[in-house]
This record gives sequence, C-alpha cells and structure tokens, in this order.
Amino acid sequence: MVIFASFGRHFRIMAAACVVTCTAGAAERDETAITIYSSALPGAIPAEMYRPVVGRGVPNAMEVPGYALVRQDRSMQLAAGRSTVRFTDVAALIDPTTVTFSSLTDPHTRVLGQNFQFDLVSTEKLLLKYIDRPITVERAAGQQAVTVSGTLLSSANGIVLKANDGTIQALNGYSAIRFPELPGGLDTKPTLVWDLDAPRGGQQRARITYQTAGVTWWADYNLIFNEGKDANSGLLDLSAWVSIINESGATYPDARLKLIAGDVHRAQNQPAAVAGMRKFDAVAAADVAQGFQEKSFFEFHLYTLGRRTTLPDNSTQQLELFEEAKQIPVRKILLYYGAQASYSYANPITDRNMGTVSNKKVDVYLEFRNDKQHGLGLPLPAGRIRVSKLDAVDGAPEFIGEDQIDHTPKDENVRVKLGSAFDVVGERHQVDFTVDSKARVLEEEIEIKLRNHKEQPVEVLVKESLYRGATWKILSNSQNFSKDDAHSIHFPVSVAKDGESVVRYRVRYTW
Repeated sequence: MVIFASFGRHFRIMAAACVVTCTAGAAERDETAITIYSSALPGAIPAEMYRPVVGRGVPNAMEVPGYALVRQDRSMQLAAGRSTVRFTDVAALIDPTTVTFSSLTDPHTRVLGQNFQFDLVSTEKLLLKYIDRPITVERAAGQQAVTVSGTLLSSANGIVLKANDGTIQALNGYSAIRFPELPGGLDTKPTLVWDLDAPRGGQQRARITYQTAGVTWWADYNLIFNEGKDANSGLLDLSAWVSIINESGATYPDARLKLIAGDVHRAQNQPAAVAGMRKFDAVAAADVAQGFQEKSFFEFHLYTLGRRTTLPDNSTQQLELFEEAKQIPVRKILLYYGAQASYSYANPITDRNMGTVSNKKVDVYLEFRNDKQHGLGLPLPAGRIRVSKLDAVDGAPEFIGEDQIDHTPKDENVRVKLGSAFDVVGERHQVDFTVDSKARVLEEEIEIKLRNHKEQPVEVLVKESLYRGATWKILSNSQNFSKDDAHSIHFPVSVAKDGESVVRYRVRYTW
C-alpha cells in the first residue's frame, strides 16, 4: 500500500512499493567514474541564467551549464534468453541518446532495446492514475482522524469521491491518501530499462555509460600579494582549487574523478541554467595524498584525481588542484586607457567628437609568468582569481580584487585586473583636429595628463587606440612609445610623487 501524507503543499511518501532493479553481486564492488566537462563561466553563476529542467519528472529542478560522462560497472544477475532489466540511480538530467550498455563478462549479451523512464511518482500523478479507481482519504475531525473510501472521480480543486451507496462527496482538505498499490508507469527514481538477450544466465559484469547535464567545474585561484621595496613589483603565493557543482539528480559515491580543461565542441546548444548551491563539501585538510595529476589529452588537458571522492547531488565541492606555489615574482601595472574606442575601418572616422570623452580611471593589474622557474609551469584551467594582501598591522589577509582568466598554457603571462587606483588619475583631451576629405588626410593631436597624489613616484602605462583609420603615422610625440598592434600604442610614463606628467602626440591618418 502507498500512503501520501499532506502538509500544506508538500507531500511525503510514508510507504512505497519496490521497483524491480538489477541485482548486484557480492563478488565485485560497483565502480563509478565521472569525467566532467565544463561550459560554465568561472565563479558564481548569475541568477539570470537560471532555467528550469522541463519534462524530466524532477519538480523545481534547475541545471547548471556543464556536462559529464558517467561510467558505472555493476554486477547483475541475468536470466538466460530474453529479459528486462531495470537500472536505477541514474542522473535525472541524463541524455538518453548517449546511453551504452555492454557486458564485460559475455560480449554475446545483446541489447535489443532500451528506454529511459522519468515519469516519477508524486501525489498529483498518483491521483491521475487512480481516476475511476478506489482510494481511501483521511481527514481530521477535531482531535480524531476520519477515513472516507470511494471511487475517485476527480482530483482538480480538491478530491471528488463516489461512495459505495452512490453518493458523491467533495473533499477540499485531507491529511493523508491511501492508494492500494503503486500503479504501472510510475517510478520512484529515474530508471533505465533494457530489453536484453543473454546466451547464458547467471551473474555478469556490465558497463553502463551516459552523458548527463547539470554537472560543471571551474578553477578557483587564491593569491596573497606581498609588496616589494619597489612599488611596481612584489611576490605572490598562489593556491589553486577545483570547484565542482553537481545538480544532475544523482549522487556519485566513491567515484574516480577526471576533469577536462579546454574548449570541447558539442553539436547541440549548451543549456544556460543553474540551481542554487544547496550544500558545501570541503575536503578535509588531512586528506592530501593522491591529488590531481595533469596530462595532455588530445588538444585538451586532463586532470585525474588520484583518490576516490563522493559527489553528492545538490552540492558544491572543492578539491585542491595543485600544491601552493610561493614567492612568485609579480609586476604591478598601472594602465591608463583614456578613450576605449571600438574599431571600424570600412570608412575613416572623420567626426571630430568621436572618442573625445575622457575616462579618468587608472586601472591596476598584477602580472606574473606561469613558468616552472617560479614554481608554476602548469596548464592553468579557466577560473576565478581572488587576490588578498597582508595587513602589516595584524598579518590578516585583506581582499583587494578578483578577476577571471581563460585557459592559460605554461610559459605564458597571467594578467589580473584588481580595480582602479585611488590616488592616480588621468585626463585625455583632443587639442587639435583637421580633416581634408578631398586629399583623404586627417590629423589629430592628443594630450594626456597623469596626476599622482601618492607619497612615492609611480610608473603608468598609457594605452592609446588609433581607431580613426587603418593607415596612420605618428608625426610627433613627447615620449617614446611602443606599437602594441596594428591600432594600439603604449607610452610608459613616470609620474613623481604629488606630481603631474603630460603625454602629447600628433597622428596622421590617410585613406
């Protein structure tokens, strides 16, 4: 008998019929392996990307942008000839088209057909299944419970019963409903069902693989910045962690875990949705043995955890990616980008007011090299970088900014934006502008002022975008510059304490 108790709008199963499943053998333990492919942006996923899972029998479920390949090895008892096997404890967000079943014991065992059943039991679905069938309803009458039995005629806006004497009774409130049995077509868990043909009966070792949505990962990097004697340099301590979100509708106990870093293409559109993080599982500090091992894998990178781990459903878990790297040399960069213009070289930009609005903020970056000489030299997966600085008074780390990085190979530079400088400001002005449309010549003169209100001198890198045309030439310049690319130049500028420096240049465009 199945009994559902009502508490407001929430329901609780008090007793349920068993689902017929495959029988696990005692000879070999079940094995679970999961490889997670991430398509999530690093860090917290914004609420506007939430999207409910539709048509999977999982009420109020949300899926995160990412997916995983799950492999499970199980021992099961099969009958000789044709039989039906039900396989539970699979992810609710499984992609049924990716399911494979193979017998490791007898390769002649064949799959004749398979389906995924996700019509899960609920009060509403049970009531629909029991239309024109007898049920028993319990109601509270003062301090006592009164039972009413009859044939269910309707479950819309309450329950309508036809009693044995033919009378009709409408019930708007009840404390519990008793159903004689769990009707066919409903399951308590998402279930894979196979139609198998086995040449011999007995215990076999089977391997099941499938892809599921609702699982994602990214890297989280924590940096401690220590300022050097030179205001433009310092040292970093870097630790790296993997954050894993499992919202797939299944728990993966004692699993072998692999992570793929890289942009793996998939033909179908990726879901852009996420659920809230319901539970946080941090790995115990004492469990540091057998961490992640990295290796190249095709054109990507594969990180394999050397120990087993459990990924509970509806959880966020953190695992150390690699040991902390200490004393990494770092360079502090103050960057002034006065006119952040876009580029369009189809036609020259002859409007003198285009790009003359000045940004006053001077941005602050830290830059370090990902090389073995300084304790790194590892492929760094895309992730979020948080930077703190130790307060000299009490030695406590204080947060000073965060950024995101893309997948970064070894021996490449990593640049982290921390924010804008408080005491260093910039100003950009157009001081002259001429254009001769017939001769196809345009000249522009720009002046940039940098003011430093700090107690020590600073170095500022001034970035200028030459956006008005594809062909340009610097006619005059107050400081030396370097050409960054086809449309950008940089001026390194020293600014004395409580001082001001001026950069001035004239550029000619032709077309």
